[in-house]
Amino acid sequence: MPHYEGDLRAAEGARFAIVASRWNPRITDALVAGARKAFVDNGVADASIDVIRVPGAWDIPVAAARVAAASAHVAVVALGCVIRGQTRHYEHVADGCADGLMRVSLDYGLPVCNGVLAVEAHDDAQQRAGGKHGNKGEEVALVAIEMAHLLEQLP
Repeated sequence: MPHYEGDLRAAEGARFAIVASRWNPRITDALVAGARKAFVDNGVADASIDVIRVPGAWDIPVAAARVAAASAHVAVVALGCVIRGQTRHYEHVADGCADGLMRVSLDYGLPVCNGVLAVEAHDDAQQRAGGKHGNKGEEVALVAIEMAHLLEQLP
């Protein structure tokens, strides 16, 4: 039985999409910057990275679906930040966004990499957007490159 595994080689000319929320901009802007840097550092031309900004995390899946339906990208990176508040709104938004992203990925057979932070406090988000826990935007971009490479290999 063959062994398949992706790596960090993006196909020449491969386009990647970043769909990012504008809500919590200090966090989401840092995530987008991290993702862009990871793509460029791994050989993806800046002109091959499309950034689509949406109002909030709830809006990311529908934009990701539109991107996937156009068949112009090898992967989508979803970035946002949902911070727990005093109501259940947090669970609705975070869970609905994650479920929607998985649905887009499965419906279109396209890697839709979830970098939407769901955190307890603003400090938790800062630590994951360039702080002591790294930059999740960067990490998710690396996953997108690897998954796109893997899917090129699969029968």
